[in-house]
Amino acid sequence: MSSPQDRVQHYVAQLDKELSKYPVLNNLEKQTSVPKAYAVLGLGALYFFLILLNLGGQLLTNIAGFVIPGYYSLGALFTATKSDDTQWLTYWVVFAFFTVVESLVSVVYWFPFYYTFKFVFLLWLSLPAFRGADIVFRSFLAPAFGRYFHKSGSTASGLRAKADAVHTE
Repeated sequence: MSSPQDRVQHYVAQLDKELSKYPVLNNLEKQTSVPKAYAVLGLGALYFFLILLNLGGQLLTNIAGFVIPGYYSLGALFTATKSDDTQWLTYWVVFAFFTVVESLVSVVYWFPFYYTFKFVFLLWLSLPAFRGADIVFRSFLAPAFGRYFHKSGSTASGLRAKADAVHTE
């Protein structure tokens, strides 16, 4: 079995390989002589630390909840596959439900480290590796609200069927 240090180095190498796809990060690495994987990990740690200390926690969690998924949702709209569209639509439905419940309860005032937990929750919801939004949707939202949307003559299902028919032609 490999040591923890070897596993960390393996993950850093994978991150470096993934970050090499972005020319801006490659140029930044050349100019600063700081490996791009370490720079990204450092900025990620700083981002999390600021949320942990609640220094701009609401702004930083909103960036994690809106901007990053919005970027990937926009990218999904430009692909031909429907699976990524479904994934991001599910995320936005769960995120909207969570936001409404959050605003009604005002939990931020009586839950310590609220923004830290919200940030981790939003990452879990949005990252494709975890598919948290799909889990929440299928476990809670679909059983609770599905009966209102599965009527055979409902406008939503009728429009969806017509749109799919036009799309395939």
